[in-house]
Amino acid sequence: MTATPPASSASLRHPRGIYTLFFTEMWERMSYYGMRALLILYMTALPVEGGMGLPDKMAAAIYGLYVCGVYLVALPGGWVADRLISPRQAVLYGGIIIAMGHLSLAIPGNTTFFTGLLLVVMGTALLKPCASSLVGQLYPEGGARRDAGFTLFYMGVNVGGFLGPMICGWLGEKWDWHWGFGAAGVGMIAGVIQYALTQHHMGDAGVRPAHPSSTPRRHWTAVGAAIGVVILVAGLALSGVLVINPLLVAKYTSLVLVGMAVLWFGWAFAFGGLTGEEKKRLGVLAILFVASALFWSGFEQAGSSMNLFAERFTDRQMFGSEIPTGWFQSINPVFVILFAPAFSWLWLALACRGWFPSVAAKFASALLLLALGFVVLQFAAKLALAQGKVLPVWLLGTYLLLTWGELTLSPVGLSFVTKLAPSRLTTQCMGIWFLSSATGNLLAGLLAGAATDHESPDAMPRVFLQVAITSGLGALVLLMLAKPFRKWTSGIS
Repeated sequence: MTATPPASSASLRHPRGIYTLFFTEMWERMSYYGMRALLILYMTALPVEGGMGLPDKMAAAIYGLYVCGVYLVALPGGWVADRLISPRQAVLYGGIIIAMGHLSLAIPGNTTFFTGLLLVVMGTALLKPCASSLVGQLYPEGGARRDAGFTLFYMGVNVGGFLGPMICGWLGEKWDWHWGFGAAGVGMIAGVIQYALTQHHMGDAGVRPAHPSSTPRRHWTAVGAAIGVVILVAGLALSGVLVINPLLVAKYTSLVLVGMAVLWFGWAFAFGGLTGEEKKRLGVLAILFVASALFWSGFEQAGSSMNLFAERFTDRQMFGSEIPTGWFQSINPVFVILFAPAFSWLWLALACRGWFPSVAAKFASALLLLALGFVVLQFAAKLALAQGKVLPVWLLGTYLLLTWGELTLSPVGLSFVTKLAPSRLTTQCMGIWFLSSATGNLLAGLLAGAATDHESPDAMPRVFLQVAITSGLGALVLLMLAKPFRKWTSGIS
């Protein structure tokens, strides 16, 4: 009997293309999170401070629509890459469009501001879904090396998430808002340049569309028409011909997104031709959709109400000077880098002892951690209203609990969706899952507007407590459903 030779060191090395994607994603996330750290602060700052002077509710609604759009366009952007161009080209073109968006934000003026937001959303539609798919294509053999490659890739996400608020926050708040936005654009340009110069290291990965369209002319016409409608509406709004109230748009959009989910699940149950077993699994997916939207509606307060809390109610004096508000946005990626290995070890350790938490238990834990985070924030808000600015430790504690919740829910969500989805509805189920993130992000903006209502002095602690109670109740419901979930998803690991 011949022993199996050990794997060679060469076979354990990562392909050089992973470093191309690492730095592309790092710079893209640097630009995104750097701009995100400034966005609501710039919109609510007074004109004499160089800001837009928007009311908190209006600014929060625009913020919610923006982050909702970033998630909502991932599916059509991925479709364009798979059918009409290629993932490789999509990342390049997407990065260029994102850079144009940030540079547009760097130019003072309402027209350039909203144009910039729209361009960032459109560019993200192409880059974000394709960068992840290219990582998978670099490791066709799968296995542990592929998992390690994704770990390296997501490290780039968090390195960029840390650098963006530190650089853009300091420039934007200490010097000029538009310098901060411009720095985000420079970061994305750096990402595009290194991608263009090193993409050959990826070999054949993503060179061709995965599922080329048989009627490309018709599909390009449809894409062009859709872009034309967006440009027309944006042009009419920016010229003042079409008056748009962002708060009303956000409210109605949230209803539309929820309605789309309800209609899709109703159609799938009634007309999807599913077996009894598939309907049970789809029922689980519907409940997880609600839990996911609930979690992200609280978690995404980080860029809105929690950002304003850091600016207005947190003592930021350190080492004899006041640190930028945006620096608090770098706490989450640092915690992710620190604790992700610990959570990975935890799941393996529990599995070795014969107790592997179910998806219901993980989602419930995430909602419970979210609830605890907002309990901490509610106490901090009450304390701030009573005696003035509070110490940063309150926000640090909240971010720690929210990050633990993210690490509990985020890695298992999409993976479990692919396992629950009926084979003929897998792509649609993934789209629905992105819809849950978009819905949660939009609700986050609406909640942030309610929390910062100047007409109600106790609005912030009251809304934070409502988020905590709702999340806690959601966790309780999921724990009650844990046993039925195991029965309905038997055979799924």
